Amino acid sequence: MLKVEEAQAILKELGLPVDKEKLESIGIPITEHSKLPDVVIYDESRNWLYLIEAVTSHGPMSPKRVLELEEFLKKCKSGKIYVSAFPDFSEFKKHTKNIAWETEVWIMEFPEHMIHFNGDRFLGPR
Repeated sequence: MLKVEEAQAILKELGLPVDKEKLESIGIPITEHSKLPDVVIYDESRNWLYLIEAVTSHGPMSPKRVLELEEFLKKCKSGKIYVSAFPDFSEFKKHTKNIAWETEVWIMEFPEHMIHFNGDRFLGPR
């Protein structure tokens, strides 16, 4: 897992901002050992937090991973949306048993579609 400083350097190089102050203001602790997923997007207008895990780096949003993030983000009052991002359908099929219920799946091979793993909402916070 990348250290926060390493991730910030990569994002800066790519021209993508890391707003550490904003994250801390909504209750997300930022330390060297933060357990954040690969991508975190905050939709201020809805107060939603998209937590996106690239499966090729750490695996999908498993029940264990969702519980870890829930504990880590317990002070964050934003709605949380958990997303597992896959490069293709064959990689998705390898991980289906490990994907947590009430999470979202996005497959790069079919970018215009998403898969919702049960629950009463689609692409909304838990």
